[in-house]
Amino acid sequence: MKIAVIYNKHIVQADDVIEIFGPQTRERYNPKTVENVASALEKGGHNVRVIEGNITVAEELRNFMPSVLEGERPGMVFNMAYGIQGQSRYTHIPAMLEMLGVPYIGSGPQAHAIALDKVMSKIIFKQHNLPTPRYWLFSSPHRELASAVVFPAIVKPKMEAVSMGITVVHDTDELLEAVQSIIDAYKQQALVEEFIAGREFAVGLLGNGSELETFPVVEFNFSGNKEAFQSHDAKMQAPVDKICPAKISEDLRDELQRLACEAFYALGTLDFARIDFRIGKNNQTNILELNSMASLGMTGSYIHAANKRGYSFDTLINRIVEVAAIRYFGQQFRNGNEKDGVQAADESMPLRVRLRSHVRGNISTILDNVKLMTRIDTNVNDTEGVNSLGSWVSARLKHLGFERRVFPQTEVGNILYFSNHDDTATDILVLGHLDTVYAYSERVPYREARGRIYGSGVAESKGGLAVMLGALQALRFTRRLKKVRCGILLITDDTLGGKYSGKLITDFSAKSKYVAGLKYGGRAGGIVTSCGGVAGYSIIISHPKSLEDSKPSDVISAMAQKIIAIQRLAHEESGIELRPTSLEAKTVLGLSTDFARAQVDVFFCDEKQAGVLDEEIRKIAKKGIDSKMQIRVRRNIYSPPLQANDETMRFYEKAKSLAEKLEIRAASIHRSTASCIGHVKKGIPVLEGLGPAGGDHHSAVEYIVRDSLIDRATLLALIIRTAIKEQD
Repeated sequence: MKIAVIYNKHIVQADDVIEIFGPQTRERYNPKTVENVASALEKGGHNVRVIEGNITVAEELRNFMPSVLEGERPGMVFNMAYGIQGQSRYTHIPAMLEMLGVPYIGSGPQAHAIALDKVMSKIIFKQHNLPTPRYWLFSSPHRELASAVVFPAIVKPKMEAVSMGITVVHDTDELLEAVQSIIDAYKQQALVEEFIAGREFAVGLLGNGSELETFPVVEFNFSGNKEAFQSHDAKMQAPVDKICPAKISEDLRDELQRLACEAFYALGTLDFARIDFRIGKNNQTNILELNSMASLGMTGSYIHAANKRGYSFDTLINRIVEVAAIRYFGQQFRNGNEKDGVQAADESMPLRVRLRSHVRGNISTILDNVKLMTRIDTNVNDTEGVNSLGSWVSARLKHLGFERRVFPQTEVGNILYFSNHDDTATDILVLGHLDTVYAYSERVPYREARGRIYGSGVAESKGGLAVMLGALQALRFTRRLKKVRCGILLITDDTLGGKYSGKLITDFSAKSKYVAGLKYGGRAGGIVTSCGGVAGYSIIISHPKSLEDSKPSDVISAMAQKIIAIQRLAHEESGIELRPTSLEAKTVLGLSTDFARAQVDVFFCDEKQAGVLDEEIRKIAKKGIDSKMQIRVRRNIYSPPLQANDETMRFYEKAKSLAEKLEIRAASIHRSTASCIGHVKKGIPVLEGLGPAGGDHHSAVEYIVRDSLIDRATLLALIIRTAIKEQD
């Protein structure tokens, strides 16, 4: 199942909202906890994406979630978002998800609103004859109202959690000061509650209706100090020890668990929650509050009690998803083992689950690799920079068991071939490149924004290299890498159309069953099954001078006419495009030679077109030229097209089937821009665009989609693995 984990950052930024208003949330999850949840879900076999719960959440969900209307399996949201700002902030993401029609774990907007509003919770508790401490509500430091308060009393914000702003007061002056402090700091009313001196307990719940499961009772160990309580800072920095199961009588245990269930039902809570209690004089039980978003942090009482119940962190997270899925879709979504929820991530789990879990667990390394590579200048003419990147990649592939072979180049960086076997034949050849088009002055640095990663070459080459390393690491972790005869060819002249590497690509691909290219994939899961070719022409018109004739010539007009005539060869329906990319000209009085120089790139769909266009361009260049002028036409770049064929489409169907198992999108696309993968020997199954989803290549806003690194690394690992006959 596709599961989006939604969370909120602690500090509101300008891009998170349209305007900032109302009290901002002070509650958030540690990012490590969010990653722990995502990793647990990956181990449970789910396709997971972590999304920030801000202004872009609807767009992110639209791009990730399956379309049930089109017959796809439903997805869900694992909601960890406490909200950004305003009142009833727990309700914001659930309400938006209901509007969008996306199922989610946890309570609905109404239950969250009531649970977060401590006064409303108390009203409902009393209506259901559930014990709760006496209370008073202050909108201002009202001395007359304060006369009714019984001391000691506890003062807290009306709509906050995790003991924020909580303080104990012993007289009217302390009370009024605390009330004013709450109103000033939290921009909301202050709840004043009778302080119950005694022991404090918590009961965790999991499930719904008749299948509501109670966890062992947790006692917070105050070492016998009945006046003690937990402040927010204490919970975050030095939480008290927990005794679980609590050392209490069976009758008290049963009573606490019964009251917890009654409170859960009374507030309309769903899936999971935690209820806090205080027991005062004469063993009088009091419900302090119900937390409808019980913390999933490792030090929290909910996780502690779940562990005592027999759940590991991973099985608990997947069980929460299961109980929510059963609530939405029925019993067919039950895993079969009600208590364990999900198996451990071991050899009994499908390979795709173990691969994806490993990639997810190492996403920070993959991101670091992308960042490091984008910092290296790799312009095609910067041989030192290109070779530096090649050495960096070589070191990582050596660690994975690959031997390197170097093909030295002087005009560009050295071409590198890696292999993890000694056979002549190869199961799969992975093709990438180290060079980029960006000159030093044009390089754009690495940055992340709204789920995208920007940087020079990040889509064209470096994101794909990071995906390849992530895929190979995952295969090695699952002990599958040695079973595949894998070759990796990293060229250094992709920008030049494979001028030096073309023959090597043809020769190595001829010995391979399959070829996989690492350029960026389509934004909606596109895999390139065909792409255009390109030919780059340099046209030079010159006019040598003599003592008898030193007047400036009309080479500029002549070149302009040639370019216009050549552009007329374009034919959109046939996929033929001609694009002048540079023009330089100079005419002067005197004996200096007048000249005009132009670069024209020609894009086409098949090699027959290329041959015809070559003849036409040369014919146009020579036609009608002044006898005093000289003209030269040179084809300095040529990259053949990749044309779809039966072998490639069968390879694509394999990749598509693997993508469907991973619950990621895959679509066959044609890309008009050229790739050196066109040099692959005809008849060999080949796919391009297996790098991360991205776009805007060769521009200042070239990007990849951050979460697609996980999807594509897992998919590439499976494609590499299935290149051999043996299956898992």
